Amino acid sequence: MIMMKRTSALLADIGGCLLFLQEAARVAVTYRVSVHEIFVQIWRVTMQSLSTTALAGFFVGALMTVQFTMQVKSFGALGYLGGLATSGTIREVGPLLIAFMLSGKVGAFTSAELGTMRVTEQIDAIRCLGANPFQEIILPRIFAIIFSSFFLLTAGLMMSIFGGLILGVFFAHITPEEYLRHVPTIVTFPSILSGLFKCLVFAIVLASICTYKGYTTTGGAKGVGRAVVATAVSTMVGLVVADWLTSMISDAVLQLMVGR
Repeated sequence: MIMMKRTSALLADIGGCLLFLQEAARVAVTYRVSVHEIFVQIWRVTMQSLSTTALAGFFVGALMTVQFTMQVKSFGALGYLGGLATSGTIREVGPLLIAFMLSGKVGAFTSAELGTMRVTEQIDAIRCLGANPFQEIILPRIFAIIFSSFFLLTAGLMMSIFGGLILGVFFAHITPEEYLRHVPTIVTFPSILSGLFKCLVFAIVLASICTYKGYTTTGGAKGVGRAVVATAVSTMVGLVVADWLTSMISDAVLQLMVGR
């Protein structure tokens, strides 16, 4: 019985989020969204999260280099360390771990902000004044989070390459030239596209969940706290599921390209 209730609540939550996105899409097509407000939100999200994302990306790359060093050193293949660590970071581990860090920074803040606006009836006041809350506050944040998160995730991946290079020099005791030698041969163009595709999908998942949870907050100050927690949990699960789906799609497209 408990499992059925939880499953029903989960399905209702997913359905509510899809309806929320449908309404957002309808408003985006029907009404004009302020470009200035979008850029304001982009600037705010980017500046708040750039240092956190860069630091997370650096240590993700460093961690991958340390792990791959332990494996390839026993085979005498340290020359391939840079290519293997960079490929694994860009294709799989990097986007997901950096997105986790970003969800705690951007997702929680946006959910708390919108939740506070909901429980203090600011969103209702916007509607009473004849304006559409989706047009005024939701869509600018969705567009800004998607754009900024994609940029931040890409910047984090670039920092992960730098972090891997630094650890390759100080931990594996190889030169930067040796570390970078096989990166172009192992990190192919489809690998880069796969990583960027994951970044885009993760940005959309993050923007959708945090704005939906914040917009549907109820229960006063306690409700805001619950919304932030729900945003964190839902975003983590959503990112893992999205990572699995994008990996399957990327592998299928790659196999199709190889088959041709």
